[in-house]
Amino acid sequence: MDWLGIGVIVIGVAFLGLVVLLVKPLNNLAGVLSNLQKTTDDLPQQVTDITTQTKDVMNTSKDTLNSLNNQVKELSPLFYIVGDAGRAANHVSASMADAVTKMETRTQNASDLTHRKNLEGVYGALTLGYFLYQKRNKMTK
Repeated sequence: MDWLGIGVIVIGVAFLGLVVLLVKPLNNLAGVLSNLQKTTDDLPQQVTDITTQTKDVMNTSKDTLNSLNNQVKELSPLFYIVGDAGRAANHVSASMADAVTKMETRTQNASDLTHRKNLEGVYGALTLGYFLYQKRNKMTK
């Protein structure tokens, strides 16, 4: 029994020494946990603020996109008009090109004359005038 008492006293002294050694690190750990508690106490309010700001930004973005969509809808007829004008210009230029090609095939041997005398520009102007004359006659009929 003596040995048992001595063993318990040795173990008790060892635990006392261990407690003395661990007091400072445990106090530091308690301070860290206290600061962590303060930080996490503010966290729900911060998350609520961020969520509110995000909702505001999303609503503003939605309103901006709706406004932009309405403006594009208002401009759509203008785009259709520009497209129609482009198609009409394409049709006119294709008709002119066809007329010039037909005229060149009819006057193939006259083409040699125009190349020799450098009259290509005059020839093109005459062809354009003839084409416009025919179009005007078609419109009046």
